[in-house]
Amino acid sequence: MGTFRRRLLLAVDAKGYGRVDVVTQRQLQGAIQELLAKSADASGLERERWETQVGGDSVLAVLPEGASEPHLVDTFMRHLDAGLREFNHARVREAWLRLRVAVHFGTAAPAANGFEGRAPVEIGRMLDSAALRAALDAAPDACMALAVSSTVFNDVIREAYTTFRAREFHEVPIEEKEYAGRIWIRVPGHDGPVCRPGPAGPRRGVRRVVNHRMRAPRVLQLRPVTR
Repeated sequence: MGTFRRRLLLAVDAKGYGRVDVVTQRQLQGAIQELLAKSADASGLERERWETQVGGDSVLAVLPEGASEPHLVDTFMRHLDAGLREFNHARVREAWLRLRVAVHFGTAAPAANGFEGRAPVEIGRMLDSAALRAALDAAPDACMALAVSSTVFNDVIREAYTTFRAREFHEVPIEEKEYAGRIWIRVPGHDGPVCRPGPAGPRRGVRRVVNHRMRAPRVLQLRPVTR
């Protein structure tokens, strides 16, 4: 029987990575690692103790026991957004680093090929959800879009352990493969309703390529969360 551990998880993935050249890919990979390290250091999150699984333009991190959820959701994300804006300054838009980011808390442990437990699977579905992709697509000037799980939203944000207000996040139901649940999305600098994609046909071609002839996204009108 494995060891039961509940940990804080962070996942990031770069938008449009597969459409840029090798030189730009190398720059984006380096920037992701540098920005994660700087944001962690500024937030007291001990980057050197993270257990990570890296995949080019993506990172899945399981933070050490006792890592502060408010610091990750609040201070870390503010530094990450500021760092992304600084990195993208003066770069052509096609070479911007724009991240989808997810935060979750649940069971996770190292395994032979990464991590095991429900939380790594669930955060992967959150990160890859159509809702989070659509939220970033709908805000072309934003450098990141953040999704937090119900656990994190209810325990950390709704209970006012961060400087964010609950109404800055928008609740969206998602259903990705075997995972169905709700996430709360925040796009820094964009307070409008989250864009929810309409029905899509089968995916074809290279991952992340968008068929612009598909039905335009429809705006999901959400009930505001009060705090």
